[in-house]
Amino acid sequence: MTDPKHLGLQIQAILDSYQELGGISFTDGDHLPSRNSVQHILTMLREILFPGYFDTTPINSTNLQYVIGQKIVTAAEALCAEINKILVWSAKESRHDVNPSECRQLAKLVTSEFFDYIPTLRTLLKQDVKATYDGDPAAKSEAEIILSYPGFQATTTYRIAHFLYKRDIPLMPRMMTEIAHSETGIDIHPGATIGPSFCIDHGTGIVIGETSDIGHNVKLYQGVTLGALSVPKSKSTTKRHPTLGDHIVVYAETTILGGDTQIGSNSIIGGNVWITQSIPENSKISLSSDYQQLIKSGRISKP
Repeated sequence: MTDPKHLGLQIQAILDSYQELGGISFTDGDHLPSRNSVQHILTMLREILFPGYFDTTPINSTNLQYVIGQKIVTAAEALCAEINKILVWSAKESRHDVNPSECRQLAKLVTSEFFDYIPTLRTLLKQDVKATYDGDPAAKSEAEIILSYPGFQATTTYRIAHFLYKRDIPLMPRMMTEIAHSETGIDIHPGATIGPSFCIDHGTGIVIGETSDIGHNVKLYQGVTLGALSVPKSKSTTKRHPTLGDHIVVYAETTILGGDTQIGSNSIIGGNVWITQSIPENSKISLSSDYQQLIKSGRISKP
């Protein structure tokens, strides 16, 4: 047990560090968004997107309208409040004049737009569920995928966060996908563009960077990285991550890097492959002489 005199010195040293290292302290300011609140919002949205799957009490046709109506009101109020916090904080961080009324109005607008989007979002997620069911022989039902598959959980959170990212809401989209990352081991940046019928098989260790562009009917296995080559901070707004066409399978532990790297549609990329150059359509790439032969034949250009 620390003696009172030494405890006082410890407290003062920590308080002094708050003054010296202001960038990692946040006191005497507006509330930042709460990670716990954002996590709770995701839980409520999941219950709205998949009624009956995550509820602790049964839902039936008699009480569905009332139960979902209550959930929407509660989730919308919580989402709007957190977005408003972020907008006020962001304006101050950017050294702009803060207009609380404008922040509230924008928060209300984005929240309303998001709930308008939910029917479209459910259509996308239905396609993701079907792609996962069709693509995984071990899947016994769509319910199993919705309730237990980490890849589908990460995809659901990504699609929620991506909507907010496209509306230029800072901070919250990344908080959402990092919550999913911590829960699933799958790291999808909310800025990535991912088409419908997306399937993640197993998923642990998958990384999808901010400017990745993924087409329709793409399937990724565990450990796949869609990453960037090392670039300076000044290049942060450029395309840094690869583009994948439609109907592509990328097997486990493969790394695909670079904003100029394109994987042509209808291609299969084998496991443990390192790719930093474009691959033509209808290719099959593996750790064999076939890859080197494609380079020699000119179908793949040398970097």
